Amino acid sequence: MKIYNTMTRKKEEFIPLEEGKVKMYVCGPTVYNFIHLGNARPFTVFDTLRRYFEYRGYEVTYIQNFTDVDDKIIKRSHEEGISPEKVAEKYIKEYFVDCDGLGIKRATVHPQVTDNINYIIDFVQDLIDKGYAYEAGGDVLFRTRKFDEYGKLSHQNIEELELGARIDVDDKKEDPLDFVLWKAKKEGEPGWKSPWGEGRPGWHIECSVMSNRYLGNTIDIHAGGQDLQFPHHENEIAQSECRNGHEFARYWMHNGYINVDGEKMSKSLGNFFTVRDISKQYDLGLVRFFLLATQYRNPVNFSDTVLEQAKAGLERLTNARDNAEFILGNLADSKLSDEEKDLAASLVRYRERFIEAMDDDLNTADAISVIFELAKFMNTNVSDKSSKEFVQMNLDMFNELTGVLNIAKKATDVDDKLSQKVEEMIAKRAQAKKDKDFALADQIRDELTAMGIAIEDTRQGVKWKRM
Repeated sequence: MKIYNTMTRKKEEFIPLEEGKVKMYVCGPTVYNFIHLGNARPFTVFDTLRRYFEYRGYEVTYIQNFTDVDDKIIKRSHEEGISPEKVAEKYIKEYFVDCDGLGIKRATVHPQVTDNINYIIDFVQDLIDKGYAYEAGGDVLFRTRKFDEYGKLSHQNIEELELGARIDVDDKKEDPLDFVLWKAKKEGEPGWKSPWGEGRPGWHIECSVMSNRYLGNTIDIHAGGQDLQFPHHENEIAQSECRNGHEFARYWMHNGYINVDGEKMSKSLGNFFTVRDISKQYDLGLVRFFLLATQYRNPVNFSDTVLEQAKAGLERLTNARDNAEFILGNLADSKLSDEEKDLAASLVRYRERFIEAMDDDLNTADAISVIFELAKFMNTNVSDKSSKEFVQMNLDMFNELTGVLNIAKKATDVDDKLSQKVEEMIAKRAQAKKDKDFALADQIRDELTAMGIAIEDTRQGVKWKRM
């Protein structure tokens, strides 16, 4: 398998640190709102990479964090009149609702910043002890120039970075390029005791610490959106390699941006969509298919027109599977004919070509093209005159390949999963009402409404239906 390494700007053969095992860290969301389409892309892409590694027999340890203390969370807590902890708790739950819809697996561990404060303090103290960081008025800052390789990921030199840094000069800094590891507490903000006074972690330090805690000094793959290359990932490298004395990550992977109707998605342009907004109009399984239909490093253009085209394509795949299943259900047991044996030999080639595409820097676009060719093969060669064994072989191959990408799921599978989730939420709401926790009961009703589920309290119990 070859991976395009952002660090070297070229495709490299993937060789894990430990044979048969992969250690991955993917930057997670800051939990102050519903995730947006830009978040959904890396979460979906690197979930697919993880699934593919597992398909190829690797044991994957997959870490994705939650940033649960941040200026945006504090601002939202003031807006909603609840504590920052409640804001984070609320939007972590909403994250899982959306990710379940997108078919994204739970990480091996989803660490939260607030559960790792002591580890962060120890990490920062180590950097101070080694001369890479200094305390200034309750803040702790990293001496960027002490790391000679700073800029190696984003391929920027120190002079260019210095020109940009001079725009925002902080009097506390020894150098304009220095960045914050620990922030002194301000009035109305959460804070934790530290050797430098009450405060909270800077943004960049958290991922270095949680990666180190759960995966060790050096990991196989660190991944995230293209916008994280600088300064976030650049700062992670500096902190981690200065503190640990080891290479931080062997391979760096970054997905491309999402454009909306040809323009980069941004709040300022008014073309900003949350996954929850999109789910009210489109099934999130379709959104996953749409996101994987383009190779991950290329930009994706989102529009209703493009999504409708993706919907038509996905229906072609599901129709091929449904037709084959219908035929299979009406066939008596029968073995391969001589003609089918020749066809079955060519059927295996679809798996080989799928793997070739995925091995070429996770080229899901080409992998999906192979699945379309497989669907065409099925439509051409599977009929009510086929043997049962041959039809089953086609279906097994189709389900195997679509299963790796987690696309083209059967409607019944989706409905069963949704039904189970809704029933669990209704039971939780009933318990909340029994406990007289009416605020929680109302919150669950709102969550169900956001999922497109209408509920009705009757004497016989609670009835629900899709809106």
